Amino acid sequence: MLQRLGIVTVGDLVTHYPARYLDLTRTASLAAVKPGSEVTVTGTIADINVKHPRPRLTITEIAIVDDTAAMVGVWFNQPYMASRFTVGERVAFAGRMEIEYGLKQMRAPFVERLEAEQRSDALGKVVPVHGTTEGLTTNWMRRLVAEALTLAADVPDPLPAALRADRGLISLRHALRDIHFPPDMPSAVAARTRLAYGELMTLQLGMLTQRHREVDSRPGCVHRIDGPSFARYPSALAFTLTDEQTAAIAQIAEDLASPRPMNRLLLGDVGTGKTAVAAAALTIAADSGTQAAMMAPTEVLANQYALKLGALLESLGIRWVLLTGSTSTTGRRTALEGLASGAIQVAFGTQALIQHDVTFHDLSLVIVDEQHRFGVAQRLALRGKGTIADLLVMTATPIPRSLALTAYGDLDTTYLRTRPNAADPGHITTHIVPRSGREAAYGSIRNAVEAGRQAYVICAVVDESDTVEATAATTEAERLKKRIFPKLRVGLLTGQMRPAEKSSVMNRFRSGKLDILVATTVIEVGVDVPNATVMIIEDAERFGLAQLHQLRGRVGRGEYPGEVLLFAEPRTQNGTRRMEAIVSTNDGFALAEQDLELRGEGDVLGSRQSGLPTLRLASLGRDAALVQATRTDAEALIASDAGLCAPQNRLLAHDMASAFGREWEWVTAG
Repeated sequence: MLQRLGIVTVGDLVTHYPARYLDLTRTASLAAVKPGSEVTVTGTIADINVKHPRPRLTITEIAIVDDTAAMVGVWFNQPYMASRFTVGERVAFAGRMEIEYGLKQMRAPFVERLEAEQRSDALGKVVPVHGTTEGLTTNWMRRLVAEALTLAADVPDPLPAALRADRGLISLRHALRDIHFPPDMPSAVAARTRLAYGELMTLQLGMLTQRHREVDSRPGCVHRIDGPSFARYPSALAFTLTDEQTAAIAQIAEDLASPRPMNRLLLGDVGTGKTAVAAAALTIAADSGTQAAMMAPTEVLANQYALKLGALLESLGIRWVLLTGSTSTTGRRTALEGLASGAIQVAFGTQALIQHDVTFHDLSLVIVDEQHRFGVAQRLALRGKGTIADLLVMTATPIPRSLALTAYGDLDTTYLRTRPNAADPGHITTHIVPRSGREAAYGSIRNAVEAGRQAYVICAVVDESDTVEATAATTEAERLKKRIFPKLRVGLLTGQMRPAEKSSVMNRFRSGKLDILVATTVIEVGVDVPNATVMIIEDAERFGLAQLHQLRGRVGRGEYPGEVLLFAEPRTQNGTRRMEAIVSTNDGFALAEQDLELRGEGDVLGSRQSGLPTLRLASLGRDAALVQATRTDAEALIASDAGLCAPQNRLLAHDMASAFGREWEWVTAG
């Protein structure tokens, strides 16, 4: 049973922290509880009732009473709740008390059965509620955890005593005891703070150790920043760089001119012009007589970079090549020869760039776009094709500061927040469309096409499924083509298509040979078609805020305003909040903070999470102050003892090495 919960060792058990607590020190009588308050109440089950008011809807009601009044717990479409309890049992309900039809009620409260041996001693205590599995009750889990705490009573504390004293943190032994069995809620809070601090410190030390080994302890290439291509670059553009772009280029140029290897993250909101900044770095590498590689997560994006930057580089006398899985055998052979000899100065591509047979004459600059879509190994593999290459990581996914300080803590950060067309706050408008508004939304597409513009229709899934209720891209493309827009040219683009087929569809849409492109999130990143002005997103509640913002950024990229129509019927409070947020602001960084709060760092980070320690208690959204504190303390530790070799730091080094996965072998090296 424990193995099903991922619990194999005593350590696993003592870190199987409570999911929540029942604070029975502050229970109130049912008569005294005020509507709108978050409370824990206890009582005896008086009635259990399951109703079926309409097809596909069940309402389960469990009524409890005490000596003063009665109340009802209500669950929608959870009929199994009725079979879990029996009339006459004593239970605790925790949740928000409301008044419905004159009766006190909690919607989907947390319920804890107060078993016979618990009734006499649980009241007046804080009762932990641990995650369980079938056949394992919460009471049994409490007993197992209590036994594990006895076995782990002498566990050493990896945090140096002086550091704990400076931060006012309790010892690890006391924290483990109080997180599971707190005498009161303030003790539980203090325990969580100490344990969350430890998790974040391990993460910070790992990222800063990587940075030290990759960057601070090794000499890099000193690039030339007074070369002819870099000097001519601004005037070769068809537009004027924004002040932010100019400042970002200056910052990157300073890094490239330094003997210290660059390790920089370029954070740019959708449409702020990261590509133009990256292109400037490519010219610096070429002027220095070295080479640069720019790796994208998809062929669509790699092709687009070649399309957008290829002619510009050629005008500056810089030779380039595109290398993807679709590159022909002859083209690949020519590319490999040019890169190995140094005749080709810039390589655009996908993960094809890190294949073992790809060698560079002198690779000095690596640019990785949308780093969160790659693992650490891919980034290191490309960087390893140079002696000590400078690294520029780009992302159009705005990252909250707390994430930038931790999961991207090995990188310096540069921000782009201003869009070239930001003077018009209404350049992109977003609306939620109810079922009754679908025809009007289709009318927006017709109007756009009549005006010579184009449109996207985005679907969450490729094909129909028995397990997922969502509009499928393949089905929708056929429906729109035959029934809704029979006179318009409708295309389909999904990640399951062959690379050559995807390129063909994207080229047809970009050249205006398609009016409407039905697609999955394969177009989420980097696709730039200035003539596209309308986007419909089916089942919008299925997407996170960052993803919706990225998708929205595909329209309104030219001189014409963009319109985004969200077909959404959120069934959860979080879903509703996401829809309200995406409609209310176009600020990607503000949305990123909300996305982190609503979905957690695991979903926001995506594959960047791969190889990173799991945060069991700490939250990069809620614990921003703790993130900053651990960052400060970790930097001080690395500055004074880079290898964490001092006696007081050795346990921290052990914890850090144990916490990071196989992909992070640099942690345990030496």
